[in-house]
Amino acid sequence: GMSEPYTWKSVVTGAGGGFVPGIIFNQTEPNLIYARTDIGGAYRWNQATSSWVSISDSVGWVDWNKNGVDALATDPIDPNKVYMATGTYTNHWDNNGQIMRSNDRGNTWQTTPLPFKVGGNMPGRSAGERLVIDPNKNNILYFGARSGNGLWKSIDSGVTWSKVTSFPNVGTYIQNPTLDYGNDLVGLSWITFDKSTGTLGNATQTIYVGVADTASSVYRSTDGGVTWTALAGQPTGFLPHHGELSSTGDLYITYSNGVGPYDGSKGEVWKYNKTSGAWTNISPTTGTDNWYGFGGLALDAQHPNTLMVSSLNAWWPDEVIFRSTNGGATWSRIWDWGNYPERTYKFSMDITAAPWLDHGTTSTSLDPSPKLGWMMGDLEIDPFNSNRMMYGTGATIYGSNNLTSWDTGGKVNISVMAKGVEETAVLGLISPPTGTSHLITALGDVSGFRHEDLSVAPTKFQTSPSWATTMSIDYAELSPSYMVRVGSADKEKTPSMKSIGISNDGGVNWYMPNSEPSNGTKTTVGHGQVAVSASGNSILWSTSDIGVYYSKTSGNSWTASAGLPAGAKIASDRVNPNKYYGFYAGTFYVSVDGGATFTATGASGFPTNNVAGLQPNEAQISMKAVPGIEGDIWFAGGNTVENKYGLWHSTNSGASFTKLTNVEEADLIGYGKAAPGQTYMSLYTVAKIDGVRGVFRSDDVGATWVRINDDAHQYAKINMAITGDPRIYGRVYLGTNGRGTLYADPV
Repeated sequence: GMSEPYTWKSVVTGAGGGFVPGIIFNQTEPNLIYARTDIGGAYRWNQATSSWVSISDSVGWVDWNKNGVDALATDPIDPNKVYMATGTYTNHWDNNGQIMRSNDRGNTWQTTPLPFKVGGNMPGRSAGERLVIDPNKNNILYFGARSGNGLWKSIDSGVTWSKVTSFPNVGTYIQNPTLDYGNDLVGLSWITFDKSTGTLGNATQTIYVGVADTASSVYRSTDGGVTWTALAGQPTGFLPHHGELSSTGDLYITYSNGVGPYDGSKGEVWKYNKTSGAWTNISPTTGTDNWYGFGGLALDAQHPNTLMVSSLNAWWPDEVIFRSTNGGATWSRIWDWGNYPERTYKFSMDITAAPWLDHGTTSTSLDPSPKLGWMMGDLEIDPFNSNRMMYGTGATIYGSNNLTSWDTGGKVNISVMAKGVEETAVLGLISPPTGTSHLITALGDVSGFRHEDLSVAPTKFQTSPSWATTMSIDYAELSPSYMVRVGSADKEKTPSMKSIGISNDGGVNWYMPNSEPSNGTKTTVGHGQVAVSASGNSILWSTSDIGVYYSKTSGNSWTASAGLPAGAKIASDRVNPNKYYGFYAGTFYVSVDGGATFTATGASGFPTNNVAGLQPNEAQISMKAVPGIEGDIWFAGGNTVENKYGLWHSTNSGASFTKLTNVEEADLIGYGKAAPGQTYMSLYTVAKIDGVRGVFRSDDVGATWVRINDDAHQYAKINMAITGDPRIYGRVYLGTNGRGTLYADPV
């Protein structure tokens, strides 16, 4: 197949936008730092630019689960070596995981398949690290598995792996036995070496392992992993999140009664002295103050009695970081209660790198904005610089460069340290033909953004409504400043909040209409898909729960559409303001009365599966009409199960479709400015063409295609969203599941 060189760049949000469960500092080379994410791969720190570089962009369509990183290890003997345990879910529908190894700091990878699954996006993912390299003999690695698979060992630098059959406890804790997502054994949580029990070239003899078990959770080997025993006198009732051995001979452990990242209502911090065998409860909270677990644990390599721990889901009013300079005998809080409800702060927050982190809300003492964090399962102090700290949250990486000011009465300056990390899940993209913004996004968890400059952090959608996830967004083709987006309002928190927002100024300001679709007994919870008529005179909303509704009053009243099944995919004609299209279970529908009634067109040959999910074998349906030509529609999607998978084209409002013979599989379709000398818009698709999965462009109505990405820029299973730019020929915007939004231009 033909290809054309493109330059791929991230659309900047400035903050990541997702959970960072682990940050790993190399112990022998300064400024060699890695961050791992749960669905967006891993990143390496670039000290010169104070930013992160993705080391996972070569992950492709088939091996998408490599972007779930459950553990990462950087080699202290050969810093060029880095390893990852990858695999996203332990659920039945994911594939087995793998150990990945690199000799060039993550630029290129080799892979060893594992005979079991790895859970980069499963409960307990911020515990760790589960994958470790012997600090004295770096051909030896250990990996603590989930799902009852126990402890594994490699003696050939990660190429082959075998089970350590003498390890006695595969873990007993299950977060939620009733959920397909949470009914799996969390397994082993962390592994820590006592480096002093080996010498360079000779294997470390003493190894500690933490297990997700409330009865007996900490094990030790003193013979290089041959035999194992539970440490005597250890605390029970809690699960160990992190365990780290100080050069003082104290093993520090953070405990919680949940594995995180969302749970944990009680916790403790302990230290174990390896010489005396004594356990000491050094918890910074006791009694009624102890209503959350402990997650992050940071030891200061320069000052072995200095350590920090973070609350794991204190939630209200904010998380807490505790610091001790005397081995946990006494602690200082990063904030404390003053004269209630006021608080006193030992820190300041700087979010200028990503102003949207305050979610547009006014900060109060009891509801701070931005928050210090949440889901703070990992907290690290730079082993070479006592002033540098980093920690992961549910939305970004925060850090400080003046940490020791804490000890001298000054304020710790905390700022966003996530430059280059782009971790959002993209659910919709629009590129309107006019206005100040070439790109507007609909995102999971962080709602979405209007981008005026793709290289600068955006502002969040301004004004109401506000909700976490925006599922769908559209604009009126002939009146592009009119936009509509749908999400799911938190009615418990804000009863008046609507799950739909409308803008009249290109997405700068938004307002809520007066009503939402209701079937008489139930008002929609929202989500689903929205389509706007060509002129903006009507809105069509295929809700997630009560069917398809239309409004000809800009959302102030809604009526059920007749003839279109609940859950249908929808699209508006981009010329005729009265025409909409629908698709469900193999049948194509058209409306010529603004969405009031739909009739089946009789077009055939489509896949019958209509699920727009991300699991294997499910159909991704992408259906859009072409601007400027009434009745011109492209339809992408399908599945391998039915052997109906590809790209279809209609020029008669869906009365009939022609399946392209030169496209084997297709999942998305988008349009951009026509090529020079052409009148028909360029097509963009995520597809399989000539046996190759990739991103493709056609300038000749689909007759020929050129691949516009390459094997180094694959971004995993990219079946989320795509659009061209109607104002810039060749420009494509691509949405990913955990790697943010990319934009690309011809070289």
